[in-house]
Amino acid sequence: MSLLIDDSDGVRTFTLNRPESFNSFTVALKEGLLAALHEAAQDPAVRAVVITGAGKAFCAGQDLKEHISLLEQGDPMPLETVRRHYNPMVRAVTGMPKPVIAAVNGMAAGAGASLAYACDLRIAAESAKFLMAFANVGLTADSGASWTLPRLIGYGRAMELMLLAQPITAPEAKEIGMVNRVVPDGEALSAAQELAARLAAGPTTAYAMLKEAMLTAAGADLEAALETEGRTQAEAGQTTDHREAVEAFVAKRKPTFTGR
Repeated sequence: MSLLIDDSDGVRTFTLNRPESFNSFTVALKEGLLAALHEAAQDPAVRAVVITGAGKAFCAGQDLKEHISLLEQGDPMPLETVRRHYNPMVRAVTGMPKPVIAAVNGMAAGAGASLAYACDLRIAAESAKFLMAFANVGLTADSGASWTLPRLIGYGRAMELMLLAQPITAPEAKEIGMVNRVVPDGEALSAAQELAARLAAGPTTAYAMLKEAMLTAAGADLEAALETEGRTQAEAGQTTDHREAVEAFVAKRKPTFTGR
């Protein structure tokens, strides 16, 4: 299986499972992950998501061996994969109505790095590296990196990483805001799952609305952002979780959230 799925404490973990190929994306893996993301979005039992890789890498991006083979066969798939797979994948992650955490256990390159950037939070192992490798193979950015990366680290730094295609270490990534936390090697997944479990026990409906507001504001003017905030805040104010939180505050007890 090129994609492993595990459920625990309301957290669904997706493990890209092609370690011999550094978890690079084949057509099968892209389609499997995309379908799994859509399923997780609709499953009320899933309250947070973690994405990681098996072995020494998070994801090396596109599987170039398959890519070249399909090109030589005249198969149109390589030229359609951005619109057919990568773009929907990024939409599924950013539009997921629950938190998504990338546990970057090793190298994240190309579309693999872009997948991590699209997640809500990123936890990286000490030895992990990020590489915008597109220019090295004569390609431009895809998988949302031209949009997500500048919003994480700024236009100038993002352009440098895109043009020079040089790897950046996890500590460097933390320093410039690319990742949220750096942990010892071998602990990225457990740290991500622990954080995801904490979020899964929280007001997940509010998290979904928060993601919507942040995503809108990232590409809208102030008025559009204020309108989205006003609408989502009114909706959040009607949830059971909000009432529970207020009652718990008054009673000086810990709230119990249900995601409703």
